[in-house]
Amino acid sequence: MKRHYLLAIFIALLLTGPGFAQEPPNIVLMMAEDMCPDLSCYGNTAVQTPHLDRLAEQGVRFDKAFTTSPVCSPSRSAIMCGVHQNSIGAHQHRTEKKMPLPDEVKTIVEHLRVAGYHTILGGLGSGKTDLNFTIEKDQFFHSRKWDDRPKDKPFFMQLTFNNTHRKWGRDDQRPIDPATVEVPPYYPDHPLVRRDIANGLEEIQIMDRLAGAVIARLEKEELLENTLVIFIGDHGRCQVRGKQFLYDSGLHVPLIMKWPGKIKAGSVRSDLVSSIDVSAVILAAAGVKLPEYLHGRDILNPEQSKRRYVFAARDKMDDTHDAMRAVRSDTHKYILNLMPERAYCQFNKYKENSYPVLALLNVMNMKEELNSVQSLFMAPAKPEVELYDLRNDPFEILNLAGTDEVAQIQAELRAELDRWRKQIGDQGVSETFRAGGWPADYPTRTLEQWQQLLSKWQLKLLPEQE
Repeated sequence: MKRHYLLAIFIALLLTGPGFAQEPPNIVLMMAEDMCPDLSCYGNTAVQTPHLDRLAEQGVRFDKAFTTSPVCSPSRSAIMCGVHQNSIGAHQHRTEKKMPLPDEVKTIVEHLRVAGYHTILGGLGSGKTDLNFTIEKDQFFHSRKWDDRPKDKPFFMQLTFNNTHRKWGRDDQRPIDPATVEVPPYYPDHPLVRRDIANGLEEIQIMDRLAGAVIARLEKEELLENTLVIFIGDHGRCQVRGKQFLYDSGLHVPLIMKWPGKIKAGSVRSDLVSSIDVSAVILAAAGVKLPEYLHGRDILNPEQSKRRYVFAARDKMDDTHDAMRAVRSDTHKYILNLMPERAYCQFNKYKENSYPVLALLNVMNMKEELNSVQSLFMAPAKPEVELYDLRNDPFEILNLAGTDEVAQIQAELRAELDRWRKQIGDQGVSETFRAGGWPADYPTRTLEQWQQLLSKWQLKLLPEQE
């Protein structure tokens, strides 16, 4: 009897040991639109995000996570495949003629389906995908409804919180005093700027409650103990000099992961991470052998080397034609403007109809009321190269490109960017592309027209001042 008892213990230990296949975890990927790490757990004191703060307390918070593109469709295309968007022809936002993926590349959904996962799009949130490539029905998600999932299979659910995308409303439960928000030095300290920033943060608070409801549902159904929960922003803030541009305000995103028994609670990571690493984490957690074509890394694997650099690209935005490439180290950012003859603020219908601060900047610039820092972004052309010391210049204001003090760093970063562009097959800018798109005339409106638009924004956001 004693011998049988000891044998049973030995078998139990063997079956639960590291070499034995464990029950595959459920995986939930939550994406928030258009936001930097503006959560209270990241140090933003104006906002309250208790649900995502708790998720970070129970898992790991990545302080230096960056997306591969500063707009949704290229960024999401990259995350869905675990590769840089330019390598699969998915880099032009709002691509008119979408093409299928290269034969060797598959979406993480297809890999998970083969691995036995039931895949859900939306489920407990929005079902946005916004991909710049075509995909066959049998390679896509199994279902869109949470309650349709079979209970005998692990599930992967991808959902989006889209309220943080413009247009922004107000948080009646917890209004934010505009006086408490931080105004970046490249904006004038103006009531319209403060109100606009506060409105964006209020939408983040609402999004936090939506995320809390998802987590509460998983907990109610006793699923959290065997679920990898990932929260990430798809790209940076939808504000002037944020979304659509390669500054940290367009690329820096929140990234939080919780996986009981696998991730130490309360962990904080300060190493460089790319949004495409999320794809590798998901596949590795599901027991899928990582494909050789993958650009993402399993950042939860302690044996995985840390990144020295992250890379990003910006190409067509709607019908605004421009192209930029960037490489970022822990200390410096190098931006290559492939179309420097174009203004930063060349015409873009979405931005001119959605950004109150853009109207303010144009009016103040045309009236010569901006200071030397604020007027940089309103210039009629861009420098070919931008280089910033992020330790001393986190807002990326002082362009050091071409100066002796950073000559070696500039050469090193340019070499890394050239290597990366060659690796992913970056095609750069054709003459057809350069000549196409919306007109690049600048300024895009007369002073009177900008003043009319600004008056509408002020009436909407600051009615008490009218």
